[in-house]
Amino acid sequence: MAHPTTRVLAVLELLQTRGQMTGAELAQKLDVDRRTVRRYIARLEEIGVPISAEQGRDGGYMLVAGFKLPPMMFNDDEALALSVGLLAARGLGLADAAPAVASAQAKLERVMPAPLKRRVRAVDETVTLDLSRPKAPGDNAALVTLSSAAQTQTRVRMRYRAAQRNETERDFDPYGLGYREGCWYVVGMCHLRHGLRSFRLDRVLSVQPRTASFARPADFDALAHLTYSLATLPRAHAVDVVLETDLATAQRHLFPSIGVLEWMDDAVLLRAQVDDLDWFARELARLPFVFNIRRPGALRDAVAALARRLLALAAPVD
Repeated sequence: MAHPTTRVLAVLELLQTRGQMTGAELAQKLDVDRRTVRRYIARLEEIGVPISAEQGRDGGYMLVAGFKLPPMMFNDDEALALSVGLLAARGLGLADAAPAVASAQAKLERVMPAPLKRRVRAVDETVTLDLSRPKAPGDNAALVTLSSAAQTQTRVRMRYRAAQRNETERDFDPYGLGYREGCWYVVGMCHLRHGLRSFRLDRVLSVQPRTASFARPADFDALAHLTYSLATLPRAHAVDVVLETDLATAQRHLFPSIGVLEWMDDAVLLRAQVDDLDWFARELARLPFVFNIRRPGALRDAVAALARRLLALAAPVD
């Protein structure tokens, strides 16, 4: 059973995050009876936490407006989440992330007890995340402006420099942002091209909110669309391969951006666009299930060449 002091602090945290809760709701959350909840409320009031109690069916407890709460308190799991989150922020290619992360971590450590501070520093000093050589946005302003516009469903005016270095301006409805293969992207409706498009944030030159609003499609998944867009981007070779397995197994053994997986009657069709057939042959060779290449014929040749090379390497040495 948790120490009574821990439960008193849990009441404070619940009122901080929920705003207002009835005695019955608090009792259920803490697994105690309502009389015990009243004792916890009285204890908070004794140590100077002003709590307003409203009577009646819809009444409950809430912190008095304007009350300045004590320093933040974190349990071990919350501290671990914060530590890994700060590490990820450094590795996600955000402009000027290092000083911002250091400042945030210093502020958090100032309100942490010594044992918890040691655990956070241990994670920071010993854990490394591989986040695929991120490309930073030009600055954090584009990410902040676009994410805010996506949340409020506000159209923006965006100036963009393509890979070929040509610059364009467009009205754009940002549906969401995603991080994929080392780059930040924004996905939404482009009014210049009149269709759904994805743009790399490190190529966004400027972005300004406009007064117009838009309606984002229900349940739109920016990362899923981004994965599909990258997998179907036209390249040197169009590939169709039949995988003799179920869809879930295929998804476990293939990384999402390799192509599009389509369930057939008793197999999975992999559609992909690739520049390097030898690389794709190696990806197929590591699969634990049977596959049949529909196209191109050059991919069959690449798989056959890989098989001959492996057989030669496996041959005994005289």
